[in-house]
Amino acid sequence: MLAAAAVASPQAVHGRGPTDAHAQRVIDVGPITNYNADGLYDAYRDLGFFVVRKGEKLIALSSFCTHRRCKLATARDRSFYCNCHGSTFDPNGKVTAGPANRDLPKLPTVTDDRGHLLVKIPTG
Repeated sequence: MLAAAAVASPQAVHGRGPTDAHAQRVIDVGPITNYNADGLYDAYRDLGFFVVRKGEKLIALSSFCTHRRCKLATARDRSFYCNCHGSTFDPNGKVTAGPANRDLPKLPTVTDDRGHLLVKIPTG
C-alpha cells in the first residue's frame, strides 16, 4: 500500500548560482509528523524523489532510474520499476533487475528548527 502525504506545496530555496558545480535546491516537504507511518510517500516524484519511512529511518530516494533517468513508478510492495527499460529496485533503492546497474541515490535530508524535513536535490 502506498502512503500519500498531506503536504502543502513545496518551498524551494535555490543554491548559490547556476555556475556553481555544487548548486542544489532545497525542498521543504513539510513537518516530519506527516511521515509517521512506515511507507512510501510519492507526492514529490515529479520533483525528483520519494520519501520513505521504515521504522525510525526517514530517507529520500531519487525517483529517476539510474539507467537512463526515466521517472520511476511504484509498486504495491513499495518497490520501484522503470517503464522505459524494465529496471526494478527494492524498497531501499537497491537494483533487483537491470539494465540499471547502480542503486538509487539517497538524497541528503535535514530537519529544520520547525520540525520540517528538507530534501537537498542537486541541480548540476
